[in-house]
Amino acid sequence: MSEVEKIALEHDAAKLFMRWYENDTGHAIRHIWHNQPIKPDVSCQLDGDKLDIEVAHLYGSEKEAMQILGRDLDAKTQQELVELELVENTHDRLIRALNRILVNKSLKTYKSKRVWLVIRNAHPAWTTEDIHSLHDHITVPLQHPFEQIWMVGDMKGESGIVQLFP
Repeated sequence: MSEVEKIALEHDAAKLFMRWYENDTGHAIRHIWHNQPIKPDVSCQLDGDKLDIEVAHLYGSEKEAMQILGRDLDAKTQQELVELELVENTHDRLIRALNRILVNKSLKTYKSKRVWLVIRNAHPAWTTEDIHSLHDHITVPLQHPFEQIWMVGDMKGESGIVQLFP
């Protein structure tokens, strides 16, 4: 994935989150810009105060990410994905993938006073309802740099957002 594609995905995820957050809470959240690597992905204004947002996408696996993003997969990789879906429980895969993101992001440090993590679910088999129903199995590490952690329920942002922390 090119840097331009990555930035576009991050901006899109942040915009979807901001739209739902403002709708659900009534708090004005506006104006988005991209940051350099030592800072979180994007910054915005929440009720007039600066807020930085780190964005992650939940796919399940690198191979699934390639498929979801429309990358050409060879026959062997396509077969591996079919076998994975037949063997593994969908909910187990969601929890494992989400907890992996939470652990990886918890190890990062940012040059920022206020950072939220927004994870966009990009996997079409997983829904906001799945995330809600599995909330007790989601493990947010005790130590992490985030004031709040949220999920956008689907790639298009049609199913709303879910707060994971606090």
